[in-house]
This record gives sequence, C-alpha cells and structure tokens, in this order.
Amino acid sequence: MFLVDSHCHLDGLDYETQHKDVADVLAKAAARDVKFMLAVATTLPGYRAMTQLLADYDNVAWSCGVHPLNQDAPYDFAELRQLAADDRVVALGETGLDYHYQPETKAQQQASFREHIRTGRALNKPVIVHTREAREDTLAILKEEQVEGCGGVLHCFTEDRATAEKLLDYGMYISFSGIVTFRNAETIRDAARYVPLDRILVETDSPYLAPVPNRGKPNQPAWTRDVAEYMAVLKGVSVEELAQTTTRNFSQLFHVPMDRLTER
Repeated sequence: MFLVDSHCHLDGLDYETQHKDVADVLAKAAARDVKFMLAVATTLPGYRAMTQLLADYDNVAWSCGVHPLNQDAPYDFAELRQLAADDRVVALGETGLDYHYQPETKAQQQASFREHIRTGRALNKPVIVHTREAREDTLAILKEEQVEGCGGVLHCFTEDRATAEKLLDYGMYISFSGIVTFRNAETIRDAARYVPLDRILVETDSPYLAPVPNRGKPNQPAWTRDVAEYMAVLKGVSVEELAQTTTRNFSQLFHVPMDRLTER
C-alpha cells in the first residue's frame, strides 16, 4: 500500500524530543505505508530554509507560498514567482484567506491570494488553499481568478457540503485532515461522504491537528494512515482502495508522475 501525506510542515516538527531528524520522520511514515509527502511553505524565507532541510529527500515535494496569516510584512510577488518556478515546487501556497485571527489584513490577504492563483496559472502549478471564516470571499476569488486554469486543493477541509459542491464545480480537490476524526466534526464527515473519491486527498497538516487516537499530541506524517483508515470507512471502501485512489489524485493534481510515487 502507498499513501501520500498531501500537506505537512516538515520544517515545523520537533527534532529535539519527538524525532531524531527528517530521516527518522520519513522512516516512521514509511513503516505505516506513508511513502511520499508534500512539504508546505508559509513564508518565502521559510521556503528557503525548508528546501535546504529537505534537499536530499526525493520522496518529498515542495510548495512555495505565503500563508494568509503571514501578511503583516509585504513580500515581493516577483520573488514568489521566481522561487515557485523551481522544478521541485509542485504547488503554490499555502495561500488563501483567514479572517478569524487577522481580519485587519483582509486587503493584503486577498491581494496575495490572487497573486498565488495568477502565478499558479502562469507556471501550470496548482494552488493549496487555506480558508477560515472567509467562505464567500474565498469562493469568489477562486472563481474570479479562474482557478480551473491551474487547479487546486482546499486543504484541511472544515467547511460544509454546500462549500464542497462549489469547490468541485471549480475543478478543485478537497483534502481531509485529522479533524475529520474529531467527535464534533459531523458537518465535515457529511461533506466527506459527499465528495467523490476521485477528488479526495488525505493529509496530516503536521505538526498540527493529530487525528484520533493521538489527538492533542504533535502530529506527524505517519498518522496519515489514521486519516486514511477513517476516510475509508466513511467512503465505504477498503483502505487499500482509498490509498490507491488518493495517490492517483495527488499525482494528477500536482503533476507528480505515478512512477515517482510508486517505485519505492
């Protein structure tokens, strides 16, 4: 079996007390059939540091982008485009809108979000979208900027079935994290049952949002397996089928050849 953690922050894991190093994290993941992952950047300086940390690991792809909560200082859109053009960068982001913590930066968030989509279209690379308390504006910008021109995924889905329907209309994929296993997440589970299997991804968002039975602990890519097993039950398929389909979905969305994913 082959699983992909489609969204994790490997540069944010605890390498002092929880893991020895990146190789240790990857070995723990592989032991649970999580054999490839996408390391997601949240700032441009962070992208540079992340890629130095991960340069020697061919089973880790990279994203390049600026998180909506990191808009307090301006950044150079031209620099984003230059960095994102690297062949190992398979996506722009994570980008999007978050009005929960920083509603005062709405204008900057929206401008940044639009630029990520435009860059994704220019480079033919999909966008990784974060949204929190910003549903209407997120959907509007995705439509206005023609996200179907590059594709994308709403990561760590916490919205409802109606939002999922809109995203699917725009050609988006939807990624489910450990939140789907939480007791009070029935709205998310309802959406997960609705989304077709061929548009689903699984992720950890490590080191955040560890799934049950490890909720409250620092998350890690190995626990993608727990999300996949839970999603398989929701979808009424075997975990092997869930793994096979989500790996194929990852390959299609991020333009990562299947032979790079499966020859391990």
